[in-house]
Amino acid sequence: MPERDLLWKPSDDVIAASNLTKFARWLRTRRGIDVDDYQRLWQWSVRDLEGFWGALWEFFDISASAPPSAVLADRAMPGATWFPGSRLNYAEHVFRAADPERPALIAVDENGRRTDWSWAELRRRTAALAAHFRELGVRPGDRVVGYLPNIPQAVVAFLATASVGAVWSSCGQDFAPASAIDRFVQLEPVVLITADGYLYGGRRQDRRSALDELRTSLPTLRGTVLVDNLGLRYDFTDTTVAWEEATGSEAELACAPVAFDHPLWALFSSGTTGKPKGIVHGHGGILLEHLKFTVLHLDLRPGDRFLWYTTTSWMVWNVLVSGLLSGATIVLYDGSPAHPGTDRLWQVADDCEVSVLGVSAGYLLACEKSGVQPAAHYELAALRSVNSTGSPLPESGFRWVRDNVSAVVPVVSASGGTDTCSAFVGGAPWLPVRAGEIPAPCLGAAVAAWNEAGQPVVDQVGELVITEPMPSMPLHFWNDEDGARYRDAYFGTYPGVWRHGDWITVTSHGGIVVHGRSDATLNRMGVRLGSAEIYQAVESLPEVLESLVVGVEEPDGGYWMPMFVALAPDARLDDSLRARIEEAIRTQASPRHVPDEIVRVPAVPHTLTGKRLEVPVKKILLGTPAASAVNAGSVDQPELLALYAELAAERRRGARLGDGAAPADHDER
Repeated sequence: MPERDLLWKPSDDVIAASNLTKFARWLRTRRGIDVDDYQRLWQWSVRDLEGFWGALWEFFDISASAPPSAVLADRAMPGATWFPGSRLNYAEHVFRAADPERPALIAVDENGRRTDWSWAELRRRTAALAAHFRELGVRPGDRVVGYLPNIPQAVVAFLATASVGAVWSSCGQDFAPASAIDRFVQLEPVVLITADGYLYGGRRQDRRSALDELRTSLPTLRGTVLVDNLGLRYDFTDTTVAWEEATGSEAELACAPVAFDHPLWALFSSGTTGKPKGIVHGHGGILLEHLKFTVLHLDLRPGDRFLWYTTTSWMVWNVLVSGLLSGATIVLYDGSPAHPGTDRLWQVADDCEVSVLGVSAGYLLACEKSGVQPAAHYELAALRSVNSTGSPLPESGFRWVRDNVSAVVPVVSASGGTDTCSAFVGGAPWLPVRAGEIPAPCLGAAVAAWNEAGQPVVDQVGELVITEPMPSMPLHFWNDEDGARYRDAYFGTYPGVWRHGDWITVTSHGGIVVHGRSDATLNRMGVRLGSAEIYQAVESLPEVLESLVVGVEEPDGGYWMPMFVALAPDARLDDSLRARIEEAIRTQASPRHVPDEIVRVPAVPHTLTGKRLEVPVKKILLGTPAASAVNAGSVDQPELLALYAELAAERRRGARLGDGAAPADHDER
């Protein structure tokens, strides 16, 4: 693989001032481990798991009411046992970093309204809400859920939940109520925190009816807390209280010590193959992983300001909140990143003096295509790094940041997932940045690219695998009593080795190129959604017999999402039906996952066991010959494969599907 253009190299001053250098110096002094470059440090971190993770425990001075009897008692995957016997609490470590001289968080909405919360305010509200939970009888292990925008109250609700040892789960209000219910009902929550609505794209989105729908559909609720975000009137019931009432008391914050592997939160998968899966992570594993990632990789320091554009549905929100662990101020932006103009996030970053900025690759590409020039309009004097995730960032995106933001501020791409709520591969202050490439595997992540025979490959495309356990790997899936779904999700292909579902290339100099998902998750603008939720919405229409949707990562960094529909005999795919399909997806699944094109097909192909051929169709649309993309003997109607190959060819000719000569069996596109 040819070496990519070198865009940025850390100066000696950057390296010397970094947290990573402090850690290396600590290792040399305290452990006698001398590592003078990143590759050697990474190799040690994945070969000596007990040494590395034990060193992080000491370096970050983890506070535990009971010490661990070992670092790693069982290294099996799945089922590794980390720091057995220890008792701690994630929320306690957040407030340990408090500094009365600096704000804990800054919140900005689409209208430019800014709110600064001190550490004292954050602690007071968290303590009061935790006391309210206890009055409702919330105990360790109970579930508290949030249907909330990215506002300070969401941070308080999570920290209060963690402090009492309950389990948190959240979902953004851009999700239709049915999608939120699909997730929350599995958890049997006892408390719901929600808001009357949110702003997006210049419009007020009223969510009061959604609140009523959620309350009706979650019969285990003991109480609901409503945040007045838009100032809309609501008729309170006996079990629903206003946010100000729930957080108005004076109380001391008491963080319950829990086991290292006590559940902290349940993050939900996208629901590709059915109901979304609840992925459960523990207090201790997330605490160590997020300290490692935010402090050593993002290089967050006390006094920094940390903004990553996200919603409460995405695991990036959880990482953003964990910026508090470093003593940094987190910046919450709620609204469209491109309203009123595409440069909106750069304006917020400048106004809030952001040091470490995170955005999606799609946002950077939108800035590039819109001709945005942040350096011409904003000082961005505090900015130290721009970070990108959600999808692979093409080379042009890297160069756009260099040319239009700053030549001395690196743009660092990272990739990971909800599965471990962190990054497997990313940057570090010691590493250079090459266009279109992620600098390296993250510390403690034994990343490799494997071919179909289970052999590691370099400078070749392979499956992203993790060959050693990490503390933030899931404890289990919710309601997966025997662990079968968890094992099948990650360990079914290579027993004892985590297969993540990404296609990657590990370069000869240690970098990573991510080519996209190898599964069928729809990852649009950093928001993951399963195809099953879209099918449920579309196929509720009487004209639609069945549908197939895929997300295709294109070479130029674009993301193309076509939908194929098989219609009832008398139905026509006219403008009216197209509009109703789009509206069904927008209101019942997600407004961000309305397809780019809707194409009529005679039928949808399946495996012989009835599963839609999402991944093979995606491969065909990317240019893989049908015979290589799928075994025709495993397909119920193999003759359909030629149709998708023809559509792929039409796409490569530059035509919008339906604009070229149409085959007779899909002429009403």
